[in-house]
Amino acid sequence: MTELLVLHIAKREILAVSLDGSRVRTLVADVGETPDGIVVDQVRGHIYWTNMGTPDPESGRGAFSTFFSRNGSLERVDLDGSNRRTIVPRGAFTTGKQLTADFDSGLLYWCDREGMQVLRCRLDGSGLETLVVAGTDAQDPRNHCVGIAVDPVNRLVYWTQKGGPDAGQGRIFRCGTEFPAGRTAADRHDIELLWQDLPEPIDLDLDRSGNLVWTDRGAEPDGNTLNRGQVQPAVGEYTILSRGFQEAIGLATADDTTYYVSELRSGGIRAVNVADGTQRELAQLGPGVTGVALAEL
Repeated sequence: MTELLVLHIAKREILAVSLDGSRVRTLVADVGETPDGIVVDQVRGHIYWTNMGTPDPESGRGAFSTFFSRNGSLERVDLDGSNRRTIVPRGAFTTGKQLTADFDSGLLYWCDREGMQVLRCRLDGSGLETLVVAGTDAQDPRNHCVGIAVDPVNRLVYWTQKGGPDAGQGRIFRCGTEFPAGRTAADRHDIELLWQDLPEPIDLDLDRSGNLVWTDRGAEPDGNTLNRGQVQPAVGEYTILSRGFQEAIGLATADDTTYYVSELRSGGIRAVNVADGTQRELAQLGPGVTGVALAEL
């Protein structure tokens, strides 16, 4: 049965929600390192997630906190919630955000927010590599990398830099999955700016029609939205698909026609019809939901 996996930072759990909303169950408990990004390897039978780590003491707890201390990590369990292990150790990066994968190449990709970088590693956690260094001043939220999507066919990786809360500083970039000759993560010259002055873009998804879809948790009217913009074969204008979310964060789809969107502030999970933007509430889980992913469990 297909279920929606939901990371919940307040309950410290990975929840499994049936797609009719009739059942919510705990798949993994004691997920206490502020989980944020999640991806499912159906073939190998694994669930991976990133942790933001422990919030800075003066900032409180939760996704509204700051995470400048270097204590992010990446974990894995089997599809039944067993055999849990940490594959990228705590402190290997700063703040783990959205997670995606190129499973055919055996690679995981994620963003490190306060670390200001785009990272990848092999499925066993080895070979940790920085692909992009977005800045040098971690106090400047314009450098904070959050959402990520990978296009294995065109060998491109996309990411968001959200800017300050409700500040209209958000940007979406892309670059190659491999380095230009003679270049490093800090000086690569193939980075393209696709859109700028966005309210506060968060998580990304690349659909099968060459469109990038993303959540935005910024100020209305253009924030708290689900958005879509063409990136293949050429970059086009973006449109708002649906509005009125309560801190839109995670997104997942099986067919590009229905997107499941998590709402950090309210704890809602909403199913969005892409054709007309209408929404229905799938579940109400309480404030603190972050990343989501679909899985056959």
